[in-house]
Amino acid sequence: MNEIIRFAKTPEDIQLCCPVIIELRPHLAKVDLVAMVMEMFSEGFQLIFIEAEDGTAAAICGYRYLQNLFTGKHIYVDDLGMLPTHRGKGYGGALLDFVFEAAKSQGLKTVTLDSGHQRFAAHRLYLNKGFQIEAHHFGKKLDS
Repeated sequence: MNEIIRFAKTPEDIQLCCPVIIELRPHLAKVDLVAMVMEMFSEGFQLIFIEAEDGTAAAICGYRYLQNLFTGKHIYVDDLGMLPTHRGKGYGGALLDFVFEAAKSQGLKTVTLDSGHQRFAAHRLYLNKGFQIEAHHFGKKLDS
């Protein structure tokens, strides 16, 4: 695979990634994603992407280094997505491989992620990449 994986670091880079982010997270369509991601950068979030031939992002992966009692130090993948026209090209696997190497370079032994129960194609990728289903994720919306 000859695709170049780049870090999104500037507002312009983030803007390139916005269509992929919205494809993955449609509820963010009316949010100022550039401002949101820039704020997330200050919290340790990192965003990588594969650039398509037309100069836009074809696929993205957002991740962060975390530590908790259950897993210890690890990388948590927040987001992994691509535009429908770029599915099946190996981009998701390439981005995960990049994250695996980032973890190894920091001496980490674990990469984790959560995935919606309906995302069967993503689950195939994760299982093929060696992930195991270890838990259920729970969330509770709080009254304002």
